[in-house]
Amino acid sequence: MTLHLGYGTNGLTDLRLDDALGLLADLGYEGVGLTLDHMHLDPLAPDLAERTRQVRRRLTSLGLRVTVETGARYVLDPRRKHGPSLLDPDPDARAARTALLVRAVDVAAELGAHAVHCFSGITPPDTSAETAWKRLTEAITPVIEAADRSGIPLAIEPEPGHLLATLADFHHLRGLLGDPGPLGLTLDIGHCQCLEEASPVCCVQDSAPWLRHVQIEDMRSGVHEHLPFGEGEIDFPPVLAALAACDYRGLTVVELPRHSHAGPELARASIDFLRDAMTKGVTPTGAMTPRGGAPC
Repeated sequence: MTLHLGYGTNGLTDLRLDDALGLLADLGYEGVGLTLDHMHLDPLAPDLAERTRQVRRRLTSLGLRVTVETGARYVLDPRRKHGPSLLDPDPDARAARTALLVRAVDVAAELGAHAVHCFSGITPPDTSAETAWKRLTEAITPVIEAADRSGIPLAIEPEPGHLLATLADFHHLRGLLGDPGPLGLTLDIGHCQCLEEASPVCCVQDSAPWLRHVQIEDMRSGVHEHLPFGEGEIDFPPVLAALAACDYRGLTVVELPRHSHAGPELARASIDFLRDAMTKGVTPTGAMTPRGGAPC
């Protein structure tokens, strides 16, 4: 089984970025999910270009691949988590998020990243679904155009509670936009367990053509809480086998953003767990069986 394991820097925020990258390389990770944020690579800093070049040299020296992630909680607004979003009622606020994502694409191009991650945001109060989808399509179009110019796929993530929350929502957005080539999918395995009707294995199989980035952690059905491996309900060997079987070649990044206080220990435990799960996984053949009992 060939999967490329990474770890998200949003789970290592108590470490300096250089130290976090060195830790991951020492543990045997092949890559990193690099969240652009003030404590690591600040996308709003005046020295961003030079700092990005330094990070690129560090990644190269360590042999680490990278995905650029944009889920920083307060990078644009110190008082509103993930604000403003692509759905904000204020056009200038939406434009600020769009500009941040375009900048993330530029950073990704400089780093040689294999994808840029993003999400839609929560629908604001008193906003119709039609209005929210219209705002999303308009606000994300310049980012898709930037991704097209750079050759770096944009991988939007279905996020519980957001306008774009499920795989069906991802396909709805694709349809609204005319199925642009640069638009791909970030699949969070825990979110599949939490929210989707199909099993995580079936979600992997169904999303394979659009898969550009994978996040992974444990989770329970109906509860959006990122858990260390073994603390949730997911059976990981068949999930990892399904990823390998669909020839996914990007990074599979451990996503534990609320566990930075134990980041080094969890990074070590996570790679041990995933390596063990990969040895137990068998490449699936034929139909898999989701929680409902029907084939994928």
